Amino acid sequence: MNSLKDLQKKAQEAIVASGSLAALRDVEVRYVGRSGELTAVLKNLKNLPPDERRVKGKEANELRQLLELRVKEREATLKRQEYEGKLHLERIDITQPGRRHHKGSLHPLTIIQREIETIFASMGFEVAEGPEIETEWYNFDALNIPAEHPVRDMWDTFWLQNNQKEIRNPKSEIRDKSQIQNSKQQKLLLRTHTSPVQIRYMEKHQPPFRIIVPGRVFRYEATDASHEIQFYQLEGLMVGENISLANFRQVIASFLKKLFSREVKVRLRPSYFPFVEPGVEVDMGCIQCAGRGCPVCKHTGWLEIAGAGMVHPKVFKAAGLNPKGLQGFAFGFGIDRVAMMKYKIPDIRLFYQNDIRFLRQF
Repeated sequence: MNSLKDLQKKAQEAIVASGSLAALRDVEVRYVGRSGELTAVLKNLKNLPPDERRVKGKEANELRQLLELRVKEREATLKRQEYEGKLHLERIDITQPGRRHHKGSLHPLTIIQREIETIFASMGFEVAEGPEIETEWYNFDALNIPAEHPVRDMWDTFWLQNNQKEIRNPKSEIRDKSQIQNSKQQKLLLRTHTSPVQIRYMEKHQPPFRIIVPGRVFRYEATDASHEIQFYQLEGLMVGENISLANFRQVIASFLKKLFSREVKVRLRPSYFPFVEPGVEVDMGCIQCAGRGCPVCKHTGWLEIAGAGMVHPKVFKAAGLNPKGLQGFAFGFGIDRVAMMKYKIPDIRLFYQNDIRFLRQF
């Protein structure tokens, strides 16, 4: 029993020396736990005479209460220190500059499409849109591409199975039952070009007008560095009186100059497209070698950029317009192809792979 003071001293020193809540818990168990040193003292009180048992028991209980109090005080101190340590680690230094996070960016095709739209808008062209799921009438028949004509092989088409749409050209005259049947049942497909929007626009508007039609198109073909099953195309249409290919040449030359920020040579070569007559291929001087010849232009100094021509009279008729005294040119080019030339991108498939390393460059 004379060791109570020594026990108190050792216990208090151990409590103060506890550097963590776990260490403090070990000290508490060692001295006041069920098998602790002070508990053992209390259990031995029965062996003392009654008078001494009463005095020593009071002293042992008072020591127990004191140690429990010191444990609670030390516990509160350790919890406060632990909390302050967390605050120190998690504190925000408002004087430091913030961390920059990549916010994402516009897709390169979106960037160049908006630039193209801005350029044509400066020349008085309006942007028109149409559906990506089209009917056979708008995608082929109205563009002078009848079902039996071999020219349809130029467009590898995604046809939609077991899906037909009931339509009727509001400006066409239905004279017999066969025409009624043909007008009602039209097979659906994924549009192979943006040219169907020409017909849809001319059905609802009277000349003069000038429009561009940017949008996604689909072709059933093998993919490689220059071909994809989906890509973006831009259709252009200008209709009025006294419109000629000379007007088109000036429009396309002005467009290329603004897009590439330099003078660009343009030439027209005879070609065939069923919805224009005459038809031409449009070549631009190679911007990689300035026309001297390089692998990009196959050492010709020229790059094919678009197809164009004067709108065929049958196209005007299909849209419900009288072709007499009416003239217009139409043209189309791939937005992806233009982007590849402008940004020097070697493979069209990079546009659709969602590789963040590629997209961050824009």
